[in-house]
Amino acid sequence: MRVTVCQFDNRSEVIEDSWRQLAEYLSSVDTDFLLMPEMPFHDWLAASNKPSVKAWHKGMAAHNARIARLTELGVPAVMFTRPQIVNSSLRNMATLWTEGEGTTEFHSKWNLPDEESYWEATWYDRGDPTFDLARIGTTRIGVQICTEMWFFEHARAYSKTGAHLLCVPRATPHGSVGKWLAGGQAAAVVSGCFCFSSNLYNPPGTEADIGGLSWVVDPEGNILAQTSVDEPYATVDIDLKEAEVAKATYPRYVPD
Repeated sequence: MRVTVCQFDNRSEVIEDSWRQLAEYLSSVDTDFLLMPEMPFHDWLAASNKPSVKAWHKGMAAHNARIARLTELGVPAVMFTRPQIVNSSLRNMATLWTEGEGTTEFHSKWNLPDEESYWEATWYDRGDPTFDLARIGTTRIGVQICTEMWFFEHARAYSKTGAHLLCVPRATPHGSVGKWLAGGQAAAVVSGCFCFSSNLYNPPGTEADIGGLSWVVDPEGNILAQTSVDEPYATVDIDLKEAEVAKATYPRYVPD
């Protein structure tokens, strides 16, 4: 399987350029799966501590409009999160889009931070404490949305379901990107999955402190690829059998 991660500038004044540049890159590689960051198709709402249902609806509309254009990227499967309203509850929903079938939502963010630039618990509601698998054919995909990555019991649970991929769509600060990469390596080892993460990126000094650095890590925690300002995309060939074999090796086989 060939997979791509990216760091993506979602500011309204540049998002169309970000989209065009991503599409140009993808046209030069042959990839099966693209992981986008957390709520990538609108300005980062939680940068403000003043929630607005009107702004939430605007974010939903922006994501729906961009989803309608996903075929422009030429990738069979794309994962991301998006703002949604479920029975009057505002949610951050993990979404898998596949060519010909459209979108499937399979997890809403459960572990919510609430601090400067990340007023998520102020903006929207916790989802469900269930971490279901998404599937592309026989490929089993787990997701931990940003902060959820630090709750390694979720990674352990995905290991027991036989997940191949552990996806971590993020919006995280400039100053902590190294810590997040280390956490992604640990999540890969705990789960025995290939751990992917794509982060939003806004330049330093802009309203949202979001710092990029996306990665692909193998089930033993080895870094296969990472992005930077100069190289905002990375594509890697992976062997899903490595994730299957890893489930029977240390530390995954050790009983709880």
